[in-house]
Amino acid sequence: MTNEEFEEATPTTGASERASGEHGEPRATETDQERSDAPADAAPELTETTANADADDQPRQPAVPDVGDDGAHSVPRAEGVRTHRPASEHGTIPADQIGPADPDGPVPAAPDHDGHDHGHGSGHEHDHGEADADDCGCGTSCGCSDGDAETADAAAVATDGVLASEASEGSSELVSDGGTAPSNVTADGQLELGEMTEPAEGKSQDIEHENPPDERVGLPDGVDLDTPGYEIRDRMNDIETPDEKTWFMELDEAVIDDDRCIQCGTCVAACPSDSIGIGDDDLPELVKMCTGCSLCWDFCPRGGLRYERQWKLTGGDDNVSGAGDPITEYSATVEDDWRENAQDGGVVTSVLIHLLEAGEIDGALVATESEEEPWKAEADLATTPEELIANAGSFYNQTMALGNVDVEQWAHKLPTTDPEELSLALVGTPCEIEGIRALQDFDWDYAAHETGVRAIDYTIALMCTKNFNYETLLGEMVEAQRGIPIESIGKLDVLHGDLMVWDTDGEMVLQEEIEEFHDAALKGCDECADFTGYTADLTVGSVGSSDEYSSVIVRTEQGMTAWNATKDDLDFHDLEDRSAIGGLQSWDKKKAFESLEREFDPDAPRFIDYTDHAENYGTEMNPHEAGH
Repeated sequence: MTNEEFEEATPTTGASERASGEHGEPRATETDQERSDAPADAAPELTETTANADADDQPRQPAVPDVGDDGAHSVPRAEGVRTHRPASEHGTIPADQIGPADPDGPVPAAPDHDGHDHGHGSGHEHDHGEADADDCGCGTSCGCSDGDAETADAAAVATDGVLASEASEGSSELVSDGGTAPSNVTADGQLELGEMTEPAEGKSQDIEHENPPDERVGLPDGVDLDTPGYEIRDRMNDIETPDEKTWFMELDEAVIDDDRCIQCGTCVAACPSDSIGIGDDDLPELVKMCTGCSLCWDFCPRGGLRYERQWKLTGGDDNVSGAGDPITEYSATVEDDWRENAQDGGVVTSVLIHLLEAGEIDGALVATESEEEPWKAEADLATTPEELIANAGSFYNQTMALGNVDVEQWAHKLPTTDPEELSLALVGTPCEIEGIRALQDFDWDYAAHETGVRAIDYTIALMCTKNFNYETLLGEMVEAQRGIPIESIGKLDVLHGDLMVWDTDGEMVLQEEIEEFHDAALKGCDECADFTGYTADLTVGSVGSSDEYSSVIVRTEQGMTAWNATKDDLDFHDLEDRSAIGGLQSWDKKKAFESLEREFDPDAPRFIDYTDHAENYGTEMNPHEAGH
């Protein structure tokens, strides 16, 4: 038999068997032994004749093609295994039928296209012809030619009559497609997902892990790796920071770390990349990369914002002396029953309710009591009269109010309306009102806080000399030192220079001069000269009016609109003691002048350069380069 006749008689047997992963019995018979004894240069016909001499006495091997009477070749289908098919014949093979029938048996030999038989049995015999003695034709999968099978003829027949080059997408190598059935696939090919952990609702999913996700692992003993400081920037490139750039690190160094932060939240609202958040200590913190835009510094009332200049820009040249330049002033009280829980006359709550019911506002950013910590204030957006009444009263810690003007966090309480039509009111301390006024004076994009900043149409300032750190004031000085449990407190007030505390039965349990609690005050409050809220639409407080009345200062036309919407439901008259307000405002300014380490100048530029601040306060010039 010639090479051509042999090739035609056995076109695909070995390739099909090897590709399908079927294993037969070892083929090392006596006939094989005789064949192996033939000279190396014996003709293929000799090997063929010897190999077929006892063919009828040998058991049929898997996937050996049958030859019909008409000489046509019939290749049996490899049952239960995946073989290469033309695209038109592709389909799904049941998963339990995938893989070799006998994983321990040898792979039957595959004749190559020119008659070379590759017996991949236990002896891994290779009988090569002279034409390609260095190439077994089976690619690199068998290792018989030390991986150098790239010269194999691309016309070698693979499976079901498909060329090897087609079966391997252009490569002459044949890749085994055996393996066991996947454990999560059914007999009909369907994927079984198994049991799934139900996700936690409304909070992050807790994942049990040997190490916390933020813990470094695999460190050598005695090695403590800190996060690289900002000074690594200089070692990474030769780019110098432009002089006009001011980074959050400067704000952190000059204000936050220097214990001068007044927790107004202006820096959070100002950041155009939403890089500043609120930490667990209620202070601003960097939550992602700072871009050096300078806005957090520029708008900080204890940093780059010259707040006294903002007084003039908002209220005019006369809005800097005494209590400013108001339109009118009243002493007023609410006659409704709910006033019992309100501070003084309850005017702030009444004004907000009337604005809400008149459709002037969609909600008001106010302070509410924390659910976890009694008498600790948190920011809240009240959108109903009931919520406003429930939040009536005063607290004496800051809420980072402007850090909470992102309307997305209140989307569940707000109407689905055009953001440009949204209208809100802000109740806050004078420094918070200064911050929002400055932000609104510019067309810069404040990212997540943009809509909220623009939506604030009414501002109400609460008269304020200082605010306190909650833990120091109530946890240490009231509860620990004076033995008054926080949960027993029914009302707090600072009136006539005294801190007053009542229990839940309405009995006064503490009255001391406020100066006794000076160590609990925010240190940055000492630099504030704005007791009466110069930049607000309305200012409300207890100073200047008798008990159960509130002093109301109307400063702008917008404030007049709010007053007119409310006055018919109030008991009011002219301000009782204007001098009391003026006197306390003068005292507040004097205290600020003593604390400020820069010049107080309402006519100077609105923004203070960081370099000027550093010169006045002795702050480090480039803290980010010094490993801050």
